[in-house]
Amino acid sequence: MLSPMEKAGILVEALPYIKKFYGKTVVIKYGGHAMVNCQLKKAVLTDAVLMKYVGMHPVIVHGGGPEITGMLKKVGKESSFVGGLRVTDAETMEIAQMVLVGKINKDIVGMINGIGGSAVGLSGKDGGLLMAEKKLGRVRTPDGNEELVDIGRVGQVRRVNPGILETVIREGYIPVVAPVAADEEGESFNVNADSAAGVLAAALKADKLIILTDVEGILADRNNRDSLISTISMDEVPGLVDRGVIDGGMIPKVECCVAALREGISTTHILDGRVPHSILLEVFTDRGVGTMVVK
Repeated sequence: MLSPMEKAGILVEALPYIKKFYGKTVVIKYGGHAMVNCQLKKAVLTDAVLMKYVGMHPVIVHGGGPEITGMLKKVGKESSFVGGLRVTDAETMEIAQMVLVGKINKDIVGMINGIGGSAVGLSGKDGGLLMAEKKLGRVRTPDGNEELVDIGRVGQVRRVNPGILETVIREGYIPVVAPVAADEEGESFNVNADSAAGVLAAALKADKLIILTDVEGILADRNNRDSLISTISMDEVPGLVDRGVIDGGMIPKVECCVAALREGISTTHILDGRVPHSILLEVFTDRGVGTMVVK
């Protein structure tokens, strides 16, 4: 147990960071193990509430792939993926929207309110927050080339209208956004949560983008947990991808960070959501955790 002096030291260490980030917006992409483990879930959302009480403006964008898969199994429907994207026909889209907007989003809002914060749940369809267009999947042909294929109602964000988020933030609430968007005709699309978080961070001119994942960060040697790369520049990313240091599911997360940096975000972070209070450790201490991607 920490002594009173040690506790005081932690608060003093946090003071310059509280001052630095007062009034700043931080977009948190919430996903991975931290969404299914009750203790980790509470830790992440408690971090967001604390940030709000010390004057920051957290915005949470959540995923929900495993729960969508689980619900599809319950109705006897198998999931299939192309290039990491879920093939989404009309029935799958209906179920994804129900799970993301009707269940996960409201569960997160309820937990934040129960912790002592005030949250408002939204989807990308509310107020035209996220306007989408169809995104095609990429498959590799037997001759080694890539071709584009129709994977249904999978969308990429074409336009962001952040006004509703700015209003919610201004009124003192924590926005919680489900990555469901619509096109000009009102048709619903499932949007990758990492991508949604990146474009929202850019539109809000956020100071930070934080992506929670299920690994320590970017490892120089994936077999050595002590080889964490604490900071990389966006110019280093292509070389790390070519060498296989960044691969698999980490590629879209890093690409999202790079895209956000190009749009003016100051810093982006890939954090291990399995570490309790990893957000607070990154934002309010000298040590930090995970990998920071910078310009």
